[in-house]
Parts: sequence; C-alpha cells; structure tokens
Amino acid sequence: MICIMRNSKHNVRTAAKEASHERIVSAAARAIRRSGYDGTGVADIMKEAGLTHGAFYAHFASREAMLAEAAGRACAESAAVVAGVVASVPPGQALASMLRAYLSPEHLVQIEMGCPLAALGSETPRQAPEVRRVTTRHIKEMIDLVARQSPDWGQPGAHERALVTVSTMVGTLLLARVVDDPALSDSLCAAALKHLPPA
Repeated sequence: MICIMRNSKHNVRTAAKEASHERIVSAAARAIRRSGYDGTGVADIMKEAGLTHGAFYAHFASREAMLAEAAGRACAESAAVVAGVVASVPPGQALASMLRAYLSPEHLVQIEMGCPLAALGSETPRQAPEVRRVTTRHIKEMIDLVARQSPDWGQPGAHERALVTVSTMVGTLLLARVVDDPALSDSLCAAALKHLPPA
C-alpha cells in the first residue's frame, strides 16, 4: 500500500513537471518567432509559462538547449500545418494549395505561429549547433514534402524544383513581412504564386 502511494505521488510530480516543460517549450516556440532568438529571454519565457525563473534549470541544462527544443517545436507546428493542407486536397492540387496557404495574408501576419524559417532564417547561422541542426532537418523535410507533390518525384528535376520552390516561398514570406508597404507585400506574394507553377 505504501509503495503504491509513493508511485502515485511520483507519477503526479512527473506529470506536473511534463506539463510545466510543455508550457515552457510552447511559450518559447512562440517567443522566438515573435522576438527572435536574441530577443527571447529566459525570464520572459518562464513568466509567460506561469513559472518562476529559478525553475528553468529543472527543465533545461542551458538557454541553448531550450532554444533548440523551441526551434524543434516551431518547426513541428509549421510542418503539421503544411501536412494538414496537403492532406485536405486531392494529390494533384496539394502543391498549389500549400503555396496559397504559405503566402496567404493570414500566414503573413501570424509571425508568432507561422513558419520559423521566415521568422528566424537570418538569425539562425549565429545560433548554437543544436538549433542549426533542428532547422536544417526541417528544411530538408520541407524540400522533400514539396518534391513528393511532383509527378516525377524521385527524379533529380523534382528535387531541384523543390529546392527553388522552398527557397522562393521562404524568401518571399520574409520580404513580404519586412516591407512597410502593404501593396508591395501583396505584390511579392502574388508574383511568387504566379511564377511558382504547382507542378
């Protein structure tokens, strides 16, 4: 009986720690996209997660470890959105739907929940190797997902077109967010959509 009670208390503590960890990573994934890696402080993230600053080291060995996990979460959230778009339409329409969703006005303004590549791309080269590794894996997955939508998937041409498509998507979103001219922002997205054929 005593043994069962101890296990029950341990399970409650473990579940509470996991829930706290989840809140920290979720807050950090939003914060890095909103404020950048350098603009994301541990104290602010812990406050947003409803925890004390001192509790941070019970969850992460370092700020870099937290940033790597946050980058991984941001990439996973972005990939899930894209996968949902692909799954919601017939195969022949997947790439066109993906492009329209990625370069949509809604995604343009959803920086904190949107693509981490467009939000953090220029900062990533100066981050820890763990952060760069997570980002590189996401870029490869995104290229592969785009290539799989091509009728000649598996051929070098499909992979090369996917490289150009992903580069154009991310670059367009980044520039469309940078400019302070809404008409130019709209034109950038419209031009990319026009010149990125869906097949």
